[in-house]
Amino acid sequence: MTGTPSGRMRQTILEWLKDPSAHFPAARRSGPAETGVTARAVAAKLGVPCRTARSHLDLLTRLGLLRTHRTRCRTYYRRDEIRIAEVARMFEKGW
Repeated sequence: MTGTPSGRMRQTILEWLKDPSAHFPAARRSGPAETGVTARAVAAKLGVPCRTARSHLDLLTRLGLLRTHRTRCRTYYRRDEIRIAEVARMFEKGW
């Protein structure tokens, strides 16, 4: 997942979502740390079309590394720290 340019892009997204307030401007009063980040914000930061960012975010969601929260017509993405820790332990043990 991380050896290709696409994998590095997904890894970058996961790094940014560790501290969304530092990487994405607060669009709402509650701030991105609580609600998550939209695909549009990720696309703007990456400099790619929204559709491309959404496909990366959807893959990370299907892998269980991100959680989604839907508000009206927007989907917000946040890291699932518990799942990420589980996956990290699996790789440390040698899969």
